Order: sequence, then structure tokens, then C-alpha cells
Amino acid sequence: MEKRLVLAASTCLIALIFLCLAWELWLAPLKPGGSWLALKAVFLLPPLFGILRGRRYTYQWSALFILFYLAEGSVRATSDQGLAQRLAVLETLLALAFFGTVVAYARLTRPSRQRQLAEAEGSPEKQ
Repeated sequence: MEKRLVLAASTCLIALIFLCLAWELWLAPLKPGGSWLALKAVFLLPPLFGILRGRRYTYQWSALFILFYLAEGSVRATSDQGLAQRLAVLETLLALAFFGTVVAYARLTRPSRQRQLAEAEGSPEKQ
């Protein structure tokens, strides 16, 4: 289960990076020829390496960090029109999926759960 969550979180984050770059540089930039808003993708790179390695602490803080992208996608989905609106909805969905997977991973790998699993394996079963 942990590997699936790592894969899902990694996929969502990488897709969000590519979406941010494509959106602001080619697909629907705020200004013709590209927008400086493409730099928002740079801020997604620091959590990427921790997410790929399955570091619990990165999963915890990136759950809070991704909410900025969720907010931006929500605002632009309601204020923009056309292709930009569809891209904003996609950004919102990717941010939501990423948020759900990192919260699930952090919850699944919490120390108290690991301790409970270790105790359950070590204790004799009652029959």
C-alpha cells in the first residue's frame, strides 16, 4: 500500500509540475509569449525528491504546501474562461489528488501505527 501511495503522489506532483509549465508558457499564458507565473513550478521541485524517496516528513509539510496550488486552481477555475479555466480545474484536481495521497501516506506511516503493527506481529494469537 505504501508503494502505491508513493507512486500516486509522485505521479500527481510530476503531472502538476508539467501542467504549470505548459499552462504558463504555451497553452494559456497570462501574456502572449509566456508568463512569469511559470516559475510557480520551481516551488514544486523541493518536495519532489523527498516524495520520490518516501520521506514521511516531506509528505507532512507538502500536504500544507500544496494547498496554495489548490487555492490558485480554485480561484482561476472560477475567474478564468476557456482553456485557462479547464487547466485550472485540472490543477485543482491534481492538487486534491496529491493532498489525499500524501495525507494517506503520512497517516499510514505514522510511528504509532508502526508500533501497533510490530506489537501485533510479536504477540501470540488468541484461539
